[in-house]
Amino acid sequence: MSTDPSEPAARRTRLTPEREAEIYEAVLAILREVGYDGLTMDGVAARTHASKATLYRQWKGKPELVASALRHQKPVKLADIDTGSLRGDLRKMACEVDDEQMARDAALMRGLGHAIHTNPDLHQALRDLLIRPEHEGLRAMLQRAVDRGEVAADNPALDFVPHMMLGAFIARSLIEDEIADTAYLSRYIDAVVLPALGA
Repeated sequence: MSTDPSEPAARRTRLTPEREAEIYEAVLAILREVGYDGLTMDGVAARTHASKATLYRQWKGKPELVASALRHQKPVKLADIDTGSLRGDLRKMACEVDDEQMARDAALMRGLGHAIHTNPDLHQALRDLLIRPEHEGLRAMLQRAVDRGEVAADNPALDFVPHMMLGAFIARSLIEDEIADTAYLSRYIDAVVLPALGA
């Protein structure tokens, strides 16, 4: 046995992708049932037949576990989208989830809304693990459009595309009491986002 004091006492055991997916699915199911405040690491451990020690080794705590679960459920990462045109990229981004899943996601995010504003650790975890990677993917998508000559590099609307897209999701449910489904988002992209970018 090594006596080197610099060696970690226990090595982190990596979960298989299948096991991670099981845990993420359980986390999302619990979130839909009881909300963020009702979700506990004990509850996740019991639902998934995992030890709390295992959960804490893989994720620092509940905020990181929830943010990772939300990230995992996205079927297509923005960084992987490159259709060759800005319109194609934006439409693929908007239509990557079927309407049934979109409705479930919208309900889930509404349930997380209060927790995000009252829990700084959750807010930070979501920014680090979910929002920032997607923002970077969208920025790269827009830069490719600039490089192809579809959008002028000095177009001021470039800075507001994330806000426009997020606004579409939030505003439709507030104004029309309808989810921002794929048909709505496709129309929104053609009527609002692309004209603002001059594309």
